[in-house]
Amino acid sequence: MGFWIFMMIMDLLVPCAMIGLGKLFLNKAPKNINYTFGYRTTMSMKNQDTWQFAHKYCGKLWFRLGLILLPLSIIPLLFVLGKEIETIATVGTVICFAQIVPLLGSIIPTEIALKKVFDKSGKRKQL
Repeated sequence: MGFWIFMMIMDLLVPCAMIGLGKLFLNKAPKNINYTFGYRTTMSMKNQDTWQFAHKYCGKLWFRLGLILLPLSIIPLLFVLGKEIETIATVGTVICFAQIVPLLGSIIPTEIALKKVFDKSGKRKQL
């Protein structure tokens, strides 16, 4: 039971981090463009406008995806409650790796949105 609890906690880290950082980025992006914290891509760091836009967009994605991942991470582990450690470890590892897909995959729609709203130099496109 102890290992199952440990694996549950480990598998909830990514969804909880996505929910927390998503809410943070959505409501209050880092003030200054920096190389240590925040949504950092070449396009998002062009200027303050692209920085704010990227954080709001990615924050909304992460918040929603985190809420979806939360039950999707818990339910499979409930099916292995009381099973052997190897089974729990396998299921927990698969969940952990599966969580990386939406975490990193959120970069694609964020970058697409940035390219739709801003030109290559970071200026807003005229509608």
